[in-house]
Amino acid sequence: MGKDDKNNKKDTLFEQRFESVKSFAFDQQVTDVFADMIQRSVPGYDAILKSIAMYCMQYAQQGSKIYDLGCSLGAVAITAAQATKSIDCHIIAVDTSEPMVKNCQQIVSMKKLTDRIDVRLDDISKITINQASVVVSNFTLQFIPKENRLAVIEKIYNGLNSGGIFILSEKFKADDDKDDFLINHYHAYKKLNGYSNKEIQAKRQALKDVLIPDSLMEIESRLKSVGFNTIIKWFQCFNFASFIAIKD
Repeated sequence: MGKDDKNNKKDTLFEQRFESVKSFAFDQQVTDVFADMIQRSVPGYDAILKSIAMYCMQYAQQGSKIYDLGCSLGAVAITAAQATKSIDCHIIAVDTSEPMVKNCQQIVSMKKLTDRIDVRLDDISKITINQASVVVSNFTLQFIPKENRLAVIEKIYNGLNSGGIFILSEKFKADDDKDDFLINHYHAYKKLNGYSNKEIQAKRQALKDVLIPDSLMEIESRLKSVGFNTIIKWFQCFNFASFIAIKD
């Protein structure tokens, strides 16, 4: 087995484990299958990562920091490091899951990026953000209690340099007449990627009280309320979207 095999296991968690469904958690079992889970569960994930690389190339500033908030296995941090080789910037990857952080550190070390990426076990609600030119929250804010999200966004805005950007990717809740349509087609997408009806429904139940989505209006309103004037929804597939917010 290669060094990365434990991070490439097929996601069969919700086929095998959940006779009675418990709340979703980023534990060791999820960490071990996360690379497969995210690829098969998030439509357009590779396109989002490539676009984040492009945004980093355009907006990363000399002597600044790039933050990957909720880094999981470090896909954003590693993408940012590879895209900014010619720029003197430091990348900080943060996650509250100890198994994720441990595996992320191993992957970063294997890719010889420890001089560029600092992987930290910490809570994004509590960390200090400063001298940032790029901050990325890639499907992370949705797991934070709704009442805490504004404070996190405000902290990000205050920690960004002028001309810096915040990339926010989220699963969202559509208007009532559209939400079922998007969810049904998203479930069909997951079936196309090999998940059974049992797995889809079990994971949906597990996430019910853990992932609380905002509406698109709530997301944009929150960004505007902290001071972002330029906000662009640059990606959407089903009920997944990504925004770029630029600080003047």
